Amino acid sequence: MIQKSLIIIKPDAVHRGLIGKILNRFEEKNLNIRALKMLKITHELAENHYIEHKGKEFYEGLIKFITSGNSVALIIEGENSIPYIRELVGATIPKEAKKGTIRGDFREEPVKSVTENMVHASDSPESAKREISLFFGEKYF
Repeated sequence: MIQKSLIIIKPDAVHRGLIGKILNRFEEKNLNIRALKMLKITHELAENHYIEHKGKEFYEGLIKFITSGNSVALIIEGENSIPYIRELVGATIPKEAKKGTIRGDFREEPVKSVTENMVHASDSPESAKREISLFFGEKYF
């Protein structure tokens, strides 16, 4: 089954000039980029995107970080791609990301924060649909 995922290359990765290297990782694995844009995520968009984390201790830091600079949002599509993309991106906690993953290969040492993990990837088809709609509108479904 073809699945779509929202990917966000976050401000830390954009600032470090990693956009091309990260995009290349997806393209090398024959994943198709269906849409792409650079934006500065607004506070309102960040709150809607991370609504499931509201009230958690890291929520305010997450919002502050994701709105701190430019990000690149993209839609990637492929056969059963969501779990595959999540594996390619690596563990959410940067210290736990293995070599060979985006987060493992490109993390900065020492790791500053759990929220500064370079890339967001949708974790389910339902999340992908909601997230893609937030960033690109419903025309992609």
